[in-house]
Amino acid sequence: MKGTKGRRRFLDYPRQGREGPRRWLPSWRQWLGALALGTLGLAGLLAVVYAKIDVPDENELAGKQATVYHWSDGSEMVSVGAVNRQNVSLDKVPDSVENAVIAAENETFYSDAGVSLKGIGRALVSMVSGGDTQGGSTITQQYVKNTYLSQDQTVTRKVREFIISLKLSNQKSKHDILRGYLNTSWFGRDSYGIEAAAHAYYGIDASRLNPSQGAVLAAALKGSEQYDPGLSKANHARAVARWEWILDRQVTTGKMSKEERARYRTFPEPRKLSKPTSQAGQTGYLIDVANKFIKARTGLTDKDLARGGYHVHTTFDKERTRRLEKAVNEVRRKEIDPKHREADDFVQFGAASVRPGDGAIVALYGGPDATRHFSNNADTSAVPAGSAFKPFVLAAALQEEVEDGEDGEDRKAAPVDGEQTPAEKLGGALLMGQSPPFVQAGKRVGLERIRDLAVQAGLRKESMAQLEQTFPLGTSAPSAIRMASAYTTFANGGLHQEPYAVSGMTYDGKKVPGLGRPEAEQVLDAKVAEQVSSSLRIMGWLTLGRDGGLGPEQQVAAGRTEPGDRMKSAWFIGSPSAVEPGFAPGTGAKAGKAVRPEPAPGTGDVNEPTTAVTVFRNKAGTPALLPMQGVGGAKSKLGTTLPPKVWQAYQQGS
Repeated sequence: MKGTKGRRRFLDYPRQGREGPRRWLPSWRQWLGALALGTLGLAGLLAVVYAKIDVPDENELAGKQATVYHWSDGSEMVSVGAVNRQNVSLDKVPDSVENAVIAAENETFYSDAGVSLKGIGRALVSMVSGGDTQGGSTITQQYVKNTYLSQDQTVTRKVREFIISLKLSNQKSKHDILRGYLNTSWFGRDSYGIEAAAHAYYGIDASRLNPSQGAVLAAALKGSEQYDPGLSKANHARAVARWEWILDRQVTTGKMSKEERARYRTFPEPRKLSKPTSQAGQTGYLIDVANKFIKARTGLTDKDLARGGYHVHTTFDKERTRRLEKAVNEVRRKEIDPKHREADDFVQFGAASVRPGDGAIVALYGGPDATRHFSNNADTSAVPAGSAFKPFVLAAALQEEVEDGEDGEDRKAAPVDGEQTPAEKLGGALLMGQSPPFVQAGKRVGLERIRDLAVQAGLRKESMAQLEQTFPLGTSAPSAIRMASAYTTFANGGLHQEPYAVSGMTYDGKKVPGLGRPEAEQVLDAKVAEQVSSSLRIMGWLTLGRDGGLGPEQQVAAGRTEPGDRMKSAWFIGSPSAVEPGFAPGTGAKAGKAVRPEPAPGTGDVNEPTTAVTVFRNKAGTPALLPMQGVGGAKSKLGTTLPPKVWQAYQQGS
């Protein structure tokens, strides 16, 4: 009987003469054949693509169009641009600057084929997997992207960049490519090209840049939003570190001697930031807030926006912005006198109005002039909230009682009939300006719970102070925009609407996705929101008088700081609302109820925004705020009377 060992199979596949699992495992020859076939196929495909893709005409930096910002009514606010760029020949750029750029961006520039396979692969994998875009492009690839292609982050665009870079390396000299790169690259400060950057950072022609200054500009090529030293302390630290690395790198590559490197030990500080005169007054602050919103929602960068071609439709109301600026100027003129009161030196105002109905930022006051005072006082997170934070503590305490009641738990502090609950007592302490009950509430409710509620209501977590005993007293430092937004949560029946500054945006006639009104979220029990609002209406009456200067048909729900806070700020946050007939302020936390005729309850009064006003003292170059003692004179009570005056002047203004 014949065995099966010598039996021949009719189809001995895939590996002849093999038995069991080994028959299905490819041999090294099969692996090699498949690899060779794949390589040939890829090379053929690359050859076809290479032949089909031509070097296109230059995009001329988006046609040198301006970006136009519009008011909420559609009228033009300002046109920014066109591109700030002056071309220079390479002989006008010092060799040391060229060496710094090459050391920072592409040290093999003069020897490579114009592309980085490793960088391309990393970028493609990242884009396909949905990750962040990756760097690693050569100078040639960056020049191609700047000059011939759009800024889209797509696989197709990356492949085109690769092919065009290869072709350009065969058509143009390295000298021409480097010249083009230096003239089209974005350095920040609204400057394209080395010549514009030299003036923006150091006020000189590019030909006068020394090796140390050149290294700073080379560092900015990595991303001015992170490496322009004038933008923030963190930026400054990053810029210094990269400046040092670029200089050291030139020593490593033989482009600078150790002796010359030793001469550059002091960081060459650039000149202070400046804004074009078209952004004077409040305009520059409005653009800053709009751009922050755009960058956060779309992934666009300052570089992208500076290229121009966009139409940005903001939520800013032209008339309200004018009235808010006028109100601040009136109060400053009447109440602040630095010539006769030293305490009135360095006084700063900030304010923002947010519409409860949808979260739109309708107005803000960022400072006296965006071309002279660069910090946006409406969007700064350096001013402690003081007692203006206490309503969030009250809300957390009330919310805890509601949730405990829903869970059917017996509260330890449950009152007998006729007595107030701990949270209701806290409401009285708010009106009396008392602080110890809020410290006790922090222990009872929990600091984490208070912080989390404040963040859910609209404050940013990064602006929250350390969770220490004094946390409930307002040691956190939210911006005016965020304070106004968070207070709208009380007016909206516990419904929080994230603030937004841009209602829409187009590029080349096409809509830019990701912008517009964010989704609302119920973060607070509606009854709790109404109880807090009721206390705040009494607070408004105590601060402004029976009608707040607005007429008997409106009542003002307001939060404020107290002279007893002894903090380095003064706040007032006011929300006008219609009231039922017979509302009697001062008779108790449950004496009145807001009436919202339009729209439905819980969506706020779409016509009257919540406005936060803050006053503080800040000397340029000094990290800490200055004391408020004596600001505005003795009657101003540590400046706490100033924000309500601004608020009233704004509401009554014309």
